[in-house]
Amino acid sequence: MLLHAPSSPYLSLLSTKSRPKAGLLSPENCLLSSDIYYSIPPKRLENSIWASSKRSVFSSATPKAASVEAGASAVTTGVAESDVLKALSQIIDPDFGTDIVSCGFVKDLDINVSSGEFEQKANEVVAMLPWVKNVNVTMSAQPARPIFSDQLPVGLQKISSIVAVSSCKGGVGKSTVAVNLAYSLAGMGARVGIFDADVYGPSLPTMVSPENRLLEMNPEKGTIIPTEYLGVKLVSFGFAGQGRAIMRGPMVSGVINQLLTTAEWGELDYLVVDMPPGTGDIQLTLCQVVPLTAAVIVTTPQKLAFIDVAKGVRMFSKLKVPCVAVVENMCHFDADGKRYYPFGRGSGSQVVEQFGIPHLFDLPIRPTLSASGDSGMPEVVANPQGEVAKTFQNLGICVVQQCAKIRQQVSTAVRYDKSINAIRVKVPDSDEEFLLHPATVRRNDRSAQSVDEWTGEQKLQYTDVPEDIEPEDIRPMGNYAVSITWPDGFSQIAPYDQLQMMERLVDCPQPTPAQA
Repeated sequence: MLLHAPSSPYLSLLSTKSRPKAGLLSPENCLLSSDIYYSIPPKRLENSIWASSKRSVFSSATPKAASVEAGASAVTTGVAESDVLKALSQIIDPDFGTDIVSCGFVKDLDINVSSGEFEQKANEVVAMLPWVKNVNVTMSAQPARPIFSDQLPVGLQKISSIVAVSSCKGGVGKSTVAVNLAYSLAGMGARVGIFDADVYGPSLPTMVSPENRLLEMNPEKGTIIPTEYLGVKLVSFGFAGQGRAIMRGPMVSGVINQLLTTAEWGELDYLVVDMPPGTGDIQLTLCQVVPLTAAVIVTTPQKLAFIDVAKGVRMFSKLKVPCVAVVENMCHFDADGKRYYPFGRGSGSQVVEQFGIPHLFDLPIRPTLSASGDSGMPEVVANPQGEVAKTFQNLGICVVQQCAKIRQQVSTAVRYDKSINAIRVKVPDSDEEFLLHPATVRRNDRSAQSVDEWTGEQKLQYTDVPEDIEPEDIRPMGNYAVSITWPDGFSQIAPYDQLQMMERLVDCPQPTPAQA
């Protein structure tokens, strides 16, 4: 019995009646094994994040086995698999509030909780099986994979998560947050890139110090080769040898699109996008060209900053990009044993309360934070043990956890249940799951192939879709829709909003044990 899920860290369970000798695999000494994969969050490094000897939680690791030694009673492969999955279903993930089997961790899904907690619980629940005499669990990690890579431009197909850092107002420290967040993630072991999307005033060339300060072209592929600094890949218009752009909006959108999608990013765990201020064409183009996984909002304590930030949050909401954290910059400073708030208090918490963003991080006024940005060395690199670096490490952990949660929700939002011939739908950030008949979904297609664009006349007739139609494939499209492939080769784009409006199945037969 061997269950493989491509994204690990994983728990491998070896079940045997007794340790078989080399070359002896008799029914009495059968070897039963199952691999169960799930990802774990970064642990804060106690030593310098740039010189730590600890194994990175993001790096690929050699598989290690956890053995389960069976007792005297013989156990078949099917029974062992059922027993182990049932035992592991007792482990409840604290973030999702459900068991790790129901979450789908045996199906290429990711989760972010303490690996030590999972090891302990896995040992406990599997050891309770009557045929198990001994259990030994070891965890290891591998990076997550993109969940809809084939729908992206070639340059972005190997990027697991794309995180936008936005403020919608200039001068609040957005670029400082973006760069330090990126290097915090890199310090945890992730493969990271930074895209500076501000063509009018690129900040990245000032904030980092790569040896090669010019982007290079690959003449054979016609692609852009990013420059690097301390292992982080960098692309900015400021590295294009053109300085700051003087051009109209449509041209800027084209430049940003070219820089972002034709760059050879390679395999990245996170691409941090430093968004330009505002909510205009450039921002909308970025959000539509790139399937943003999540957004981090940067603000300052002033009321004026909150007004502009609120516009940005609403823009991301309309584009179905979840905002996972708020960073309130320049909050306070300490002097004479007291803490002072020169710009007032409450803007960040107001964003959190009004828009339901789950996490708030405060950054103090520190001359070193500003100086490090001007010197070309991010603060988390210059002083990895400082208070500011710890805040950014906590922000990095939050981003990792929230991205994993979003990926899990998106990857399982819409799936076909063949046992009951129904499409199960659970929209991200919703507790409700409902069922749709496949024929109903196919008949509600609103594309030009099914509905005349000029007259609105229905081209796809009711009888054109057989009642027993089944989808061949369902894949996520960003955070807002799925692509459903039907037997006739048609690929239907079904937004979550549209699926929620369709007629639902109420009296749906549950699968029998034989079907399940």
